[in-house]
Amino acid sequence: MNFSELFKLSGLLGRFSPDGKCLASCVQYRLVVRDVNTLQILQLYTCLDQIQYIEWSSDSLFILCAMYKRGIVQVWSLEQPDWHCKIDEGSAGLVASCWSPDGRHILNTTEFHLRITVWSLCTKSVSYIKYPKACQQGIAFTKDGRYMAVAERRDCKDFISIFVCSDWQLLRHFDTETQDLFGIEWAPNGCVLAVWDTCLEYKVLLYSLDGRLLSMYRAYEWSLGIKSIAWSPSSQFLAIGSYDEKVRILNHVTWKKITEFEHPATIANTKTIVYKEVEKSPSVETERLSFPPTRALASSLFSTESKYDISQVPVSLQYIKPVADRANPKMGIGMLAFSPDNCFLATKNDNIPNAVWIWDIQKLKLFVVLEQLCAIQSFQWDPRQPRLAVCTGNSKVYLWSPAGCVSVQVPMEGDFQIVSLSWHSSGDSMALLSKDNFCLCYLEREEVK
Repeated sequence: MNFSELFKLSGLLGRFSPDGKCLASCVQYRLVVRDVNTLQILQLYTCLDQIQYIEWSSDSLFILCAMYKRGIVQVWSLEQPDWHCKIDEGSAGLVASCWSPDGRHILNTTEFHLRITVWSLCTKSVSYIKYPKACQQGIAFTKDGRYMAVAERRDCKDFISIFVCSDWQLLRHFDTETQDLFGIEWAPNGCVLAVWDTCLEYKVLLYSLDGRLLSMYRAYEWSLGIKSIAWSPSSQFLAIGSYDEKVRILNHVTWKKITEFEHPATIANTKTIVYKEVEKSPSVETERLSFPPTRALASSLFSTESKYDISQVPVSLQYIKPVADRANPKMGIGMLAFSPDNCFLATKNDNIPNAVWIWDIQKLKLFVVLEQLCAIQSFQWDPRQPRLAVCTGNSKVYLWSPAGCVSVQVPMEGDFQIVSLSWHSSGDSMALLSKDNFCLCYLEREEVK
């Protein structure tokens, strides 16, 4: 495994282009585009204010930079660096911005969710979508880019509008049986739209493309409900994580629950492998010690390396009792992700912040638990194979695959606390992001296989 040098970063804004050739990163008001292989700077753009969000167009030819504080979006072209575009929402303000799947339209959501403005880069025409709902996930595109679903709120009721992305014509408009709709998500095959309610009410509704209600699922009542949702890449399963520390799996034939995964503080099953991260002090030969020590040696002396031990079950995990009288309690299933081959599901129970749970979807059983020394910040599956990368806010990156588990110290001077990571589409490398810096981690070919 090799690592690049550290580069400056702000706002965790580092993104690989969809074609995998470039890497965009932001430093305050500057946008830097690098070649992924050489890390040479290809383009440097200067925006009008500090960048708060960036997004590549689907064809990797344009980059959108949003400055929400000023209500401005700037668009840059990689092919024609002199071409530029500025969209100013003016007094309407701006709270969200994204590309349409064709990479030629930009959707801006104005302040107070008064409307969504659709700007065309080709014709400079403008369309408006009224009454968008102020919720966590209110716009969803099908994977093939043909349709867009928008959650709306009017007359104290929730609605969904489905648009055809090619001409922005309204295909369907229907009301949903929700109290206070919280999010929408298309199945990867684009045939079913999952709609879920506020955390105060456990309710998942599944709609067809023509607006028919296929099924409604409710696990319980009168308690905090859904916290996270994930479709399997094959669209066969819908995983629903909730505040009761369980994941329920629905099947795509009857939309009934086929199993539920519990996340207890004690692992007792002998067939579950528990990898426990343990610290090991670095061994330094005394002959190499010079005083004062070199910076590189000093940083390696004081950074504790770690390795994984296989724990004997039963294993008790560190459990945190949530504070009951605070908003957004740290409890329940906060993170869910299926592996790209549909074989595994990774989960995190916020009550047990130091553990990642990996479930075997073919056997519907708990397969592995990774018990870390620090709280899990982020995890992401390799897009090419069942391999999970995990970071915990320190200078290490952790990799799990069915073959085993490894902890890798990033050889950087100073304090490099990895809080987010992102795989390259090839699975050969990933970007490791901290609050102020980022670096690339290259996996050697033998490791990739």
